[in-house]
Amino acid sequence: MEQTRDRIPQQDRIDDPGVSSEFSLVRGGPFYRAQEATRLLTRERWNLGKRTIFAIVLAWIPLLLITLLSRPHAIGSLLTDYTINVRLFIAIPVLLAGQIIMENTFRTMVRHIREAELLSSQEQMKMDLTISSLIRLRDSIIPEIVIVAAAYIHFLTLVGSRVGTAGAWALSDSSTFFHLSPAGAYYALVSQVIYVFLLGISIWKWFLWICFLFRLSKLDLELVPTHPDQHGGIGFLGMSPMAIAPTVFVGTAAIGSTWRTEILKHTAHLMNFKIDAIVLLVIVLIVAMAPLVFFVPRLGRLRRRGILQYGILGQLHSVDFHKKWVLHRKGHEEEFLTAPEISTLTDYAASYENVEKLQPFPLDMGALLGLVLAIAIPMLPTVLAEIPFITVLKGLLAAVK
Repeated sequence: MEQTRDRIPQQDRIDDPGVSSEFSLVRGGPFYRAQEATRLLTRERWNLGKRTIFAIVLAWIPLLLITLLSRPHAIGSLLTDYTINVRLFIAIPVLLAGQIIMENTFRTMVRHIREAELLSSQEQMKMDLTISSLIRLRDSIIPEIVIVAAAYIHFLTLVGSRVGTAGAWALSDSSTFFHLSPAGAYYALVSQVIYVFLLGISIWKWFLWICFLFRLSKLDLELVPTHPDQHGGIGFLGMSPMAIAPTVFVGTAAIGSTWRTEILKHTAHLMNFKIDAIVLLVIVLIVAMAPLVFFVPRLGRLRRRGILQYGILGQLHSVDFHKKWVLHRKGHEEEFLTAPEISTLTDYAASYENVEKLQPFPLDMGALLGLVLAIAIPMLPTVLAEIPFITVLKGLLAAVK
């Protein structure tokens, strides 16, 4: 991955990003510029491996060293703390890799809009203005300050209710700083903030993409009802959820790790989280799929108008065919099999079928599958906390038969 998707195309760096054929909603803002300044990444490479190692070293190694120095007897609880390790060893690398996936997804779609000429030159100028305004938002310091503040507020709101469930490594024998040990304090002030900040950054970039899709839906797109993608020519937008799938994976893994801990240590059961799981699924689908709803009215009108317009053309062509080869075919029977009208009528029927099959919601099944896997895979350890793996495997094998 370091050798392929890790690269950043040179053409993305131009003086006026607002009118570029390539743009980025990911590579910008104070956090990105700080990484450039410290050479954690460059204009040419994401340096995913280096950034991942740096983040994990900063977030986890001090926890290990502080625990060894201050509470050596609790080192085992740190090493086996599933909730913490999921956030530091799985969530952080996935979020960093997710930035590259998000970048490539957004870039590919905007490039396709231009290359497919879905917008006239005047409408492309409007899209460029939208991109310029979004890039100014991307580069603003305010959102990142808000994310950091939210991370600390999140800690303060949870510390009272969660301190009792923390591992021995995170708790102190004294009553200082909410009963947290030095390692627990470091996790709260540094490690947890790194995780929440990366998660918040991903959500912020996704919000910018939602704004882009909303503005795009208001432009005069060159849509055709007979397009073979059965979405008027914008079926590629259905791949958008792939950009948020890594973030969904991380969020689900974090929630699942908390549920797993409660099952293993606090006699909770899977069914206790049934409603929570349903709510989680609904929220994920709304966050990932709702932006595509912006295009439903336009595609719905396109389908209705296409059925009428192509229906008229089909009627005229069918009447001519009927008159020539049914009512007045006498004496021309030998010419029928080689008549061009036959293939024309057949081809037109296929085009009309595309109009009828046009789906107003531009959903890509591959993206939907990726989203489902991003929810299901992180939840597997939670299920295995209560249901033995062999039981799950037998159930899967029985379902296949």
